[in-house]
Amino acid sequence: MSSFRSNAVKYLNKYSLIFHGILACLLCFIIECISRRSFFSALTFVGGHTGAYLYNSFIIFTSLSLAYLVRRRALVRLLVSGFWLFLGIVNGCILAKRVTPFGFTDLKCLSDLFAMQNTNYFTVKEAVLVVGIVGSFIAFCIWMFIKGPKFQGKTHKYLTPLCVLASCFLLPLTTKAAQSTNIVASYFSNIAQGYENYGFVYGFSSSVVDRGMKKPDDYSEDTIKEIQTAVNDSKKKTSVTAEDAPNIIVVLLESFIDPYDVNFLNFSKDPVPNFHSLYENYTSGHLTVPVVGAGTANTEFEILTGMSLQYFGTGEYPYKTTLKQTDCESVASDLSSIGYGSHVVHNNGGNFYSRANAFSRMGFDTFTSKECMNIQEYTPLGDWPTDDILISETIKAMDSTPDRPDFVYTITVQGHGNYPEEKILSNPQIKVSGAADEGKTNSWEYYVNMIHEVDKFIANLIEEVSKRDEKTMIVFFGDHLPTMGLEDTDMASGDIFKTKYVTWNNFGLEKSDRDLASYELLANSLDQIGIHEGTMFTFMQTQKDSPAYSKDFENLQYDLLYGKRYAYDGEDKYPASELVMGVDDVTITNIWNSFNDRVCIYGSNFTPWTKIYANGSKIPTTFVSSSILRVNREDLNDGDIITANIVGSSSTVFRSSNEMTYHDEKAETENP
Repeated sequence: MSSFRSNAVKYLNKYSLIFHGILACLLCFIIECISRRSFFSALTFVGGHTGAYLYNSFIIFTSLSLAYLVRRRALVRLLVSGFWLFLGIVNGCILAKRVTPFGFTDLKCLSDLFAMQNTNYFTVKEAVLVVGIVGSFIAFCIWMFIKGPKFQGKTHKYLTPLCVLASCFLLPLTTKAAQSTNIVASYFSNIAQGYENYGFVYGFSSSVVDRGMKKPDDYSEDTIKEIQTAVNDSKKKTSVTAEDAPNIIVVLLESFIDPYDVNFLNFSKDPVPNFHSLYENYTSGHLTVPVVGAGTANTEFEILTGMSLQYFGTGEYPYKTTLKQTDCESVASDLSSIGYGSHVVHNNGGNFYSRANAFSRMGFDTFTSKECMNIQEYTPLGDWPTDDILISETIKAMDSTPDRPDFVYTITVQGHGNYPEEKILSNPQIKVSGAADEGKTNSWEYYVNMIHEVDKFIANLIEEVSKRDEKTMIVFFGDHLPTMGLEDTDMASGDIFKTKYVTWNNFGLEKSDRDLASYELLANSLDQIGIHEGTMFTFMQTQKDSPAYSKDFENLQYDLLYGKRYAYDGEDKYPASELVMGVDDVTITNIWNSFNDRVCIYGSNFTPWTKIYANGSKIPTTFVSSSILRVNREDLNDGDIITANIVGSSSTVFRSSNEMTYHDEKAETENP
């Protein structure tokens, strides 16, 4: 047996290049089977996109060449093969949950995902399974390092590294050749379609090297000044003042679509009558968004900044890349410059998608995340809060700045997946038919009934806002289609990148329907109101019909995010704000030594995410109500300084209460 293994190793080493080629092709095929969840779909890819398949295999082949640099070549081959298979498996798992495939920027979201247990993204069991598999693989690699074979032949000290280096240099040249001959594309307008047409290995690799924005060929100070001159020559003056400016509420409706836009579905009654009423009576239209099935933050980025994702790299999330270190002009900073207060309200985690950081970079004043809310109601699956709490929180945000008009950006979650194929709703308000099978019917029925509840939220928000004696405009929009495997032919619009937006106002704005891209939505809405502020928004308001619109748009966006900011005269004109989490003060009013060695902390505005800290260290805390928290007496010592902190993921303290000293009555009795 030992002799056979030794001969096999010698044979594989002798013909290692051929072996690497076969292994690379096999790995690429397996990865495509996993990504497409179908053996025959992978065969179709190989037959229909043979050049792309071979190019993907060449990327793997190049990475396998690293084995020639060491004597433990079998171990390196194992590590490289395991690496690519791991990425392929992750992509397959992600595509089972959403439409957008796995990209490099998703790695920056891992901390967010591991902070969100038992959601549709992953369960604790899935996390344990992943850790177990990875741990087993690492253990096997360690065994291979200790017991595995070593290359015994002659090595070339200089020639071998040069050959490996040459193959690495050959890769970008091959990439350019493949792109120039249309074997693969250099830009994916549809990321999911790009991965499907050109393969996962190339798609993921592109997301690693192609990040940020490329400098436009004609970018210069003169170019930016010419754009600004054209804008200023056509720009209207803002016609509202801080005294008569309307409140503006922008509501992101998570995974919300008009159900009647799905060609094959039928309903027992209209699931979204309030949305349809707004569509018929106020400015509305289709909205072209940059993502499908997931990627809310990217639609959000376009809405708030007036910038386009089409100029970024494959699968990029600007919140997790450029906005990590770059201040970014947004509608919040633009409206703040004319007296508006700016707020975000969202019934999900404040750190997810790095939102707390991003909203600070964008210039918002406050951000009320779920940690700052006393959330008690959840969807039937228990994975997402219902949206009704957002009504009072939106009103509360507006009340926090009584002497100013307000811009409030409210983000819902109730329409979010997962949409189970088993029967969850025993007596649904909306019965659905027309789906392919019973499981799909159950999924659609669950989804449609969730957005039916969101439609009630729309009506209730308008009702509450109507009670205020203030001019207000509300913009509602769907951020992307739900994760249901929809194709262009399934949609009445013929495009899975189209959702809808509707508006409402109480001061007589004329209905003016337009189909828009998501980055154009607020430029259009502000134009209707008479607000002409902001670099990107005024550019769109004045230059939309210019022949050089696309080219100038790219130059201006590059200048603000990556360039020398000629538009700002080289300054940071819109610095990050001192973002405040929540609008309610958290207070401690009393500490009481209760029975059974419990200590009750009384106060106000506690939430399920409020934790007691003793001398700066968090201790186990039980949420009883918005005015009572409970801890164990054994976790406190006489004289400890107590605070109540609202805590987000990664133990981020979002908001702190006043300090109070704990007095242990037992200690006082025992030590008079």
